[in-house]
Amino acid sequence: MKTLKQQLRNDEGFTLIELLIVMSIILILVTLAIPQYNKVKKTTNQTSAIASMKAIHAAEIQYNQDYPQQGYSCTLASLGGPATGAPSAQNAQVLDPGLSLGSKAGYIFNVTNCTKQTVGSTDMFTGYQVTAVPITVNKTGDLGYCMDENGLIKTDPTGGTNCTQSAQ
Repeated sequence: MKTLKQQLRNDEGFTLIELLIVMSIILILVTLAIPQYNKVKKTTNQTSAIASMKAIHAAEIQYNQDYPQQGYSCTLASLGGPATGAPSAQNAQVLDPGLSLGSKAGYIFNVTNCTKQTVGSTDMFTGYQVTAVPITVNKTGDLGYCMDENGLIKTDPTGGTNCTQSAQ
């Protein structure tokens, strides 16, 4: 039969060994979970980048329809702009203002390689390329993306803008 002193001693709480074992298990679980979280985050950013490029392409088509004398826009800023005042060729309001700033979900977006053509006496952009590169390669994303006026998305496996592989 246990004495009162032995009963109290058994009910005092966890021993140091038990606490160390629990902390070790938690540490192992966290060590396994963090790389998976980072992988999921990169995949989410890359999926968001493709969706954002499609939104930019749709905005370019809308811009070309609204301002046929301009052709396509050669800047993200002119596609977006603040939603105040009347839309114009410099502030078309056809793209989310946040995306028109050029950065979203771990990627940097840009409109480049604009081809200019003189039609009549007016210069207009007849082609463009949208690029999306990770802010930090292998951290915010692995792939770079490019899309031209035809809507074809290609990837650069090094995270840059030398897009040679089809993404679709």
